[in-house]
Amino acid sequence: MVTAAPAKESILIVDDEKTVRRSLNRCLTVNGFDCEEAGNAEEALGSLQNNPADLVILDIMMPGTSGSDLLPQLKKSFPDTAVVMATAVVDPDIIVNCMKNGALDYITKPFDVKQLISNIQTVMEKRKLELNLKETRQVLEGKVEKQARELQELFIDAIESLVGALEAKDKYTAGHSRRVTKIAVDTGLALGLSGEELENLRWAALLHDIGKIGIDPSVQNKPGTLTPTEYNYILTHCTIGPSIVGPLVNDMIVEAIRHHHDSYDGTGLNQTVIGKDIPLGARILAVADSFDAMTSDRPYRAAMSAGKAIAEIKRCAGTQFDPAVVKAFLKTPIINSLKD
Repeated sequence: MVTAAPAKESILIVDDEKTVRRSLNRCLTVNGFDCEEAGNAEEALGSLQNNPADLVILDIMMPGTSGSDLLPQLKKSFPDTAVVMATAVVDPDIIVNCMKNGALDYITKPFDVKQLISNIQTVMEKRKLELNLKETRQVLEGKVEKQARELQELFIDAIESLVGALEAKDKYTAGHSRRVTKIAVDTGLALGLSGEELENLRWAALLHDIGKIGIDPSVQNKPGTLTPTEYNYILTHCTIGPSIVGPLVNDMIVEAIRHHHDSYDGTGLNQTVIGKDIPLGARILAVADSFDAMTSDRPYRAAMSAGKAIAEIKRCAGTQFDPAVVKAFLKTPIINSLKD
């Protein structure tokens, strides 16, 4: 019996410059992708109607309907198609807006072939994960409540395994989510949380960085100071994460993940809530996440001592962190053990 070869992943290249389209087409075809081209928004929509693609590479700046204007319509009409934005001039506000509207990544012109292929492979993997999540959600919706809960728990366990697998590939974040979970839960206990509130916090902590599956590792692990554009790009994991786990967890968990980089005083990037309006889970995660990050090695610095990290948490109470959460954090077993 002859086994059929797996279908090639399909890519639609949308760019008003013919030379750019042809160059990308040749590069991606050589690397095993099946490519089509479109020179404007109308051609792109027509092509997708006739031949849906797994991924669209969409030029941000095109005459007529720009890529950034086309993106929301494209995602609405073809929700299962992944989109990567292409740009010659990196504008942080435009990039962040595109990510919020459903783009999974962006690439810059002129293209570095090796980086381009790496980014596309990462996006394709994330698309497969999202499709699996969507399929699981459809199954859940067709089951009775008890069966749905069981399937949800099984799938969240699978995501927990995914977190471990992702961290195992990066020595700088290995074990990070589990350590943050321990610190966050202990802080929640010190604040008097119990039952469902504590369980929500546990899952939010475990999944808080799941959105980094869509972040370019070369930026995340850059051995130097991040530019404002790079830092803003990394923070999009707070938007990507909720889109991944949203179909499977409740709103309390989703909002804790979405806001875990918000500052208590409202000075965080793209922040929409302030103070006590920030979900309590997010305020707890902010402290736990920061403490573990400071006491872990990073590509650009060695780990800070626990004492210095605690001093920094105290210093930022009232600005970056909720003072009540900081007070509870200081009562946790890990902090008390450092006092012995």
